[in-house]
Amino acid sequence: MSTRGVVYVHSSPSAVCPHVEWAISGVLGSRVDLRWTAQPAAPGQLRAECDWRAPAGTGGKLAAALKAWPMVRFEVTEEPSFGVDGQRFCYAPGLGLWHARTSANGDIVVGEDRLRSLVSKSRAGEQLAHELDKLLGSSWDEALEPFRHAGDGAPVTWLHQVG
Repeated sequence: MSTRGVVYVHSSPSAVCPHVEWAISGVLGSRVDLRWTAQPAAPGQLRAECDWRAPAGTGGKLAAALKAWPMVRFEVTEEPSFGVDGQRFCYAPGLGLWHARTSANGDIVVGEDRLRSLVSKSRAGEQLAHELDKLLGSSWDEALEPFRHAGDGAPVTWLHQVG
């Protein structure tokens, strides 16, 4: 099953940019040339984004390849495909990698068993709220939001996996 998604590299030191391109190229099996622009939210850093089309599960492979550089902030999305949930991966220095399944409209999907377990382990409302924030990736959203807005209107590169 083929699906598509987006890689958002929110910030990267210029010296790491070729490594980011090589990592994405390695996963997609074709040469990637991203259009890097300045990241206003982090002076001296660059940003890029690219759309991709490849088999389901490629989003996880892209995130695994990119997290090799702990100074790079990124997000990878994968749209749902027939019989497969969508996915969203976020990485922020100091927080590490966060992952969630997503619905057709992009909402985070939390399984019933996961919610039941969370409710049974939480002793107070504040603890439940904290655990739900972790589950929904709130810390990653807070860390990445300034970088998302700084990239509004930036150019997008379109990529397709070969083979």
